[in-house]
Amino acid sequence: MKTWIAGALAALSLTAPAAAFAASPYDAAVAQGDFTIKDFRFRSGESLPELKMHYRTLGKPARDAQGRVTNAVMVLHGTGGTGAQFLNPIFANELYGPGQPLDITRYYVILPDNVGHGGSSKPSDGLRAKFPHYDYDDMVEAQRRLLVDGLKVDRLRLLMGTSMGCMHGFVWGETHPDFVQAIMPMACLPVQIAGMNRYWRTAAIETIKADPAWNGGDYRAQPIIGLRGATNLVLLMGAAPQAWQAQAPTREQAEAMYQARIAADLPSRDANDLIYQLDSSRNYDPSKDLEKITAPVTWVNSTDDLINPPDFGIAEPAAKRLKAGKFVLIQATKETRGHGTHTAARFWKQDLVELLGRSEGR
Repeated sequence: MKTWIAGALAALSLTAPAAAFAASPYDAAVAQGDFTIKDFRFRSGESLPELKMHYRTLGKPARDAQGRVTNAVMVLHGTGGTGAQFLNPIFANELYGPGQPLDITRYYVILPDNVGHGGSSKPSDGLRAKFPHYDYDDMVEAQRRLLVDGLKVDRLRLLMGTSMGCMHGFVWGETHPDFVQAIMPMACLPVQIAGMNRYWRTAAIETIKADPAWNGGDYRAQPIIGLRGATNLVLLMGAAPQAWQAQAPTREQAEAMYQARIAADLPSRDANDLIYQLDSSRNYDPSKDLEKITAPVTWVNSTDDLINPPDFGIAEPAAKRLKAGKFVLIQATKETRGHGTHTAARFWKQDLVELLGRSEGR
C-alpha cells in the first residue's frame, strides 16, 4: 500500500509539495543562492525596499569572447511550486544527464523560485495581506533582474515554463523578444484567465476568506477549514482522469488516494501565499500581441488537462499567429498526468530536442 501511495503522489502534481517527490540524483549538483533587488516597484504602485529572489542552478555558465553567457536555460515553475520541482526524477532524469537534451555539462540551468513562492519574498515572510499585489508582469521583471543583475545573463538559450511558467513564457516572448533564443511553454493558453479557470481560482480564494479564522489575512494559525477547501480545488483541477481511474479503480482506493494526497499537500500551504498565487494571473492576457514573439516556440499541452481543455479551440489558431511556432497536443493515456504532464519529460523530450535543433545559431 505504501508503494502505491508514493507512486500516486508523484503522479498527481499540480502544485505538489516537495514531500511528494522522490529524491533526485541531481540534488548534490545543485547550487543555491539568493539575489536581492533593491526598491522593487510593482505594477500595482506598491513597492518593497528589498525583494529576494531565491534560485537553484545546475551546470556552469559558458562565455563567448565578449564574456556573454551563451548556454543559459531558465525553467519556470507553476502556481504554488518552486524550482525544486525540476529536480524531480520524472523531469531531471530525462533531461540533465550526459547526452540528454539539457546535459548539465553543456548547459547552465537556472531554476528560480518566483515572487510569492518558495524561498523568494512572499506574504508569509511577515507582511501577510500587506504584501504587494504582484502579477505576472512583476514576476517576469523579477526574473529578468535576477538574470541580468544577479547572474549576469543577458540572453537565454532556452526558456521553459510549466503552467504559470508557461504563461510567463508568453509574457517573456512579447515583452523581451530578443532576450530568448527559444521558448517551450507547457500546459497553458495565451488568453485571459476567464471562464472555468478564473471561476475555480476565485472559488478557492473566497473559500479561504470565508473562514472566520482568516481574519483578513492576520490569522494566528492557518484558517484550516478554508485552506482545506481551497486545496481540494487545486488538487482536483490537477487531476489526470484516465490515470486516476487506473490507479484507483475501487472506492476504497480512491478515498485512500485522496487522504494521502491531502495529508501530503495541506501542511505545505499558507493561506495568504495561496490567495496571492492564485490571484496573480488576474490581468494576464497575451492574446493581442502574439505576433511580437519572434523566437522559435514549441508549445505543449495535453488532452487530459482540466485547466486548459483542448476543446476550447483556442490553441491551434493562436499557434498559427506565432512566427516560428509549433503546437503539440499530447494524447491522454493511463500514463499521462493531466495538467501535470508538463513535468513528465518523457512525453515531450523529443519535441525539446527538435526545438533546440531548429533554434540553433539564431
